[in-house]
Amino acid sequence: MASATSSTQTRKRGIRLSTILDHTILIVGSLFMMLPLLMIFQMTTVPDVEVIKTGPSLTIGDELGPNFQKAMFEASGFSGQNTGMNMLKNSFILGIGFALGKIIIGMMAAYAIVYFRLRFATLAFWVIFTTLLLPLEVRILPSYEVVQKLGMLNTYQGLIIPLIASATATFFFRQFFRSVPEELVEAARIDGAGPVKFFIDILVPLSRTMIAAMFIIMFVFGWNQYLWPTMITTEEDMFTLVRGIKQITQVLEGNRIPEYGRANLLAIIAIIPPVMVVIFFQSWFVKGLTESDK
Repeated sequence: MASATSSTQTRKRGIRLSTILDHTILIVGSLFMMLPLLMIFQMTTVPDVEVIKTGPSLTIGDELGPNFQKAMFEASGFSGQNTGMNMLKNSFILGIGFALGKIIIGMMAAYAIVYFRLRFATLAFWVIFTTLLLPLEVRILPSYEVVQKLGMLNTYQGLIIPLIASATATFFFRQFFRSVPEELVEAARIDGAGPVKFFIDILVPLSRTMIAAMFIIMFVFGWNQYLWPTMITTEEDMFTLVRGIKQITQVLEGNRIPEYGRANLLAIIAIIPPVMVVIFFQSWFVKGLTESDK
């Protein structure tokens, strides 16, 4: 009896030590990842001159309020039309339009491949899938030329439409639709549900967790786009946050000091929406990629 009690205590002690070690590693890793954000935040609270002289430090200044006012509401750039609120709006339009467009196109393509008896459906899927081997950088010049000829430069359509075709979304929705029981399809057909009704009333509700997972991935990807908005937008009132932050740090007019506090605060603001989307859809994201909710 005594030996059994001793082994139990040893096991509990081992479990407790392993738990403490695991949490210590997680906390240290989290602090290490948050350190750049803390450095950026500190630089938003001190004057720009001090940032140039000393760089990041442990001093917390009183410039956070003025920098926030300048970042969000004061115009910048050569045209005087580029405010933080306007760039935030453009980023939201790009991120949400990007995500919704990719989800809609991906669902429709996957639906056609899985449920319509097309002779070359499998070949079409693999042709779509191989486009993953062609990143944006490879096809950016022909895409730009098409957008220019269609007159969509400096428009939301030009920012969103050329990039909404998604092999990733098509792949995930195809795999999900293939896991839907055939009996459900037969029951819908017996009840007189046509292709459109079956898609809208049955497949879309069943796919809500997958839609949430894809929305997170595509929203973050669209929100962080830099190269494509840089090519498409030349008017400052169409700049996104990621595009505009770089411009603020590069603007030099005579002896003017780059507005590091303003740019760093915009960088922090640019991080918040993707983080909130991930937190809000976290449980659905896990279910969408690991479970079959049917």
